[in-house]
Amino acid sequence: MNFPERFSNLPAHVWPRLRALLDVHEGGGPLMQMTIGEPKHVFPAWVTDVIVENAAGFNSYPPNDGSPALRGAIAAWVNRRYGVPVDADTQVMALNGTREGLYNAVIALCPETKNGQKPTILVPNPFYPVYMIAAISGACDPVMVNATSETGHLPDFDAVDEETLNRTVAVYICSPANPQGAVASREYWENTIRLAEKHDFLIFADECYSEIYRDEPPVGALQVAHEMDVDLNRVVIFHSLSKRSNLPGLRSGFVASGADSIREIKQLRNFAGTPLPLPLQTASAAVWEDEAHVIENRALYAEKFEIADRIFGNVAGYVSPEAGFFLWLPVEDDEVAALKLWRETGVKVLPGGYLAQDVPGVENPGKKYIRVALVAPKEETERGLLAIRDCLYAV
Repeated sequence: MNFPERFSNLPAHVWPRLRALLDVHEGGGPLMQMTIGEPKHVFPAWVTDVIVENAAGFNSYPPNDGSPALRGAIAAWVNRRYGVPVDADTQVMALNGTREGLYNAVIALCPETKNGQKPTILVPNPFYPVYMIAAISGACDPVMVNATSETGHLPDFDAVDEETLNRTVAVYICSPANPQGAVASREYWENTIRLAEKHDFLIFADECYSEIYRDEPPVGALQVAHEMDVDLNRVVIFHSLSKRSNLPGLRSGFVASGADSIREIKQLRNFAGTPLPLPLQTASAAVWEDEAHVIENRALYAEKFEIADRIFGNVAGYVSPEAGFFLWLPVEDDEVAALKLWRETGVKVLPGGYLAQDVPGVENPGKKYIRVALVAPKEETERGLLAIRDCLYAV
């Protein structure tokens, strides 16, 4: 049987690569998992009660686009958080986790050609792997745009050549950024939106870390588009309860944009399925309506960032992240550092190069970093960070 070769030549996925690197060696202490961004803080206890109380909903097929109550709660949250009035019926759709939406957006919204050529999708480098795979699945060329310390750890789309921009149908931006924790400013969003208007491409804004910040709430892409009086179909935002509310297993998120963009995304959903079960939709609506648990969650991460600043403040090249829950720590070689750390301390971290790719003429921008997830309780996190410092940065 012949299969298409769209994915066969890609590098191995992040987690098999990590297992191949570390699991053939014995750890130097009790396992301390600091690789995956899976929140470990306690989610609101009442979520379970809501699901149980509405368990009869498992006996029914769920609304494809999200129940009116869930879409209403999401629309109200977008308005409270960003000052953007969106219509719950036409500008919002519930997602089975943001990954679904980030992937399907290309299939639903991106044309097969642009200016008579194969289209391009710009992807920040380092990046969340689904961005690249979505581009390839949509028969587009993914073009990596390095996000380094020189660019403020956000992709500099202004530096992309005109020929590529003229073929571009969409760009992915993650703000707050995974893995670096950088936040797109209002000026950054304005510049990117103006570039999108000039070259007629979409902006896919992955904002799933938006509620884990240290000082000021990050500005949102749809918020800036609304302030600029730009057609909201130009900007598509993706949010999730995974990080905001410590509910990664709920698989609940949403996409919001202009009515035309959401209509196309809904049409794909009509065929592709994957709606959230109705009891989980009911619980999700309650979670979007509550901010108390989000404030508590944010305070827990703030404490851990303060610990990280104290431990790594004197490390050359350390940048205290603005938001999110990762550290992007400088090292000489990412795989060497990760292996040394595992074999000597039992701490597992992710080599930064696994989240990035080589760009012609430029070394993989993640090779000089490791990503450290600050998702465990404070005491465990502090032990892990001290082990990293003493193993990799001791003078």
